[in-house]
Amino acid sequence: MNDLVSIINNQAVTSSRKVADRFGKPHKNVLKKIHMLSAELSAERLAKKVADPLNENYNPQFYESTYTDEQGREQPEIIMNRDGFVELVGNMNGKKAREWKRLYYAEFNRMERVIQEKSLPMWIEARKNGKLTRRNETDTIKKLVEYAKSQGSTHADKLYMTYSKLANNTANVFNRDNANVKELNTLDEVETMIYKVIQMGMAEGKQYKEIYQDCKRRLALWQTCTFRLT
Repeated sequence: MNDLVSIINNQAVTSSRKVADRFGKPHKNVLKKIHMLSAELSAERLAKKVADPLNENYNPQFYESTYTDEQGREQPEIIMNRDGFVELVGNMNGKKAREWKRLYYAEFNRMERVIQEKSLPMWIEARKNGKLTRRNETDTIKKLVEYAKSQGSTHADKLYMTYSKLANNTANVFNRDNANVKELNTLDEVETMIYKVIQMGMAEGKQYKEIYQDCKRRLALWQTCTFRLT
């Protein structure tokens, strides 16, 4: 569920497309409702004389944005913070809607904690260590690509994506900048295991596909042990 909320400009936000998808609403309907809410909120601010963009406490709930669809066309979407999300989904009822609200609130809480952590030395250190480990992993995979080609692989360049996906899925971390210290350390541990297994497999002359299976088995064992300890 950690794709529900992301961090943009040091603020926890989600998008109209994500809300439309999760709550089973047509995106155009969600956009229409947001535009109505924006007009109402703007009128309220104006009436209270607090709509001052130069005021550092001014915090709009909705931000106009765009995305590129599958046909390569630019389409509108709206980015919203927690306040905007609450305004938007406040009157959405039903079991499914209540469950998605609960999940979203939990993710907003988590991302706001991440924002606080990102200013701490331990987060900065974890991020720094992660970059070094990622570089070691990438350098190792680069060698594996040539190794696989020497064994006849015609799709060896896809190994970067294959191993990145394996690491992210195992650690359940898909965006390092949205991760907390514990998640960064977990991903660091997973990527360390991966590049060490690859190095060992190449040193032993194993077939490149077998090396990948070795990585999967090693990570599965790690997950089992980790689960037992938690």
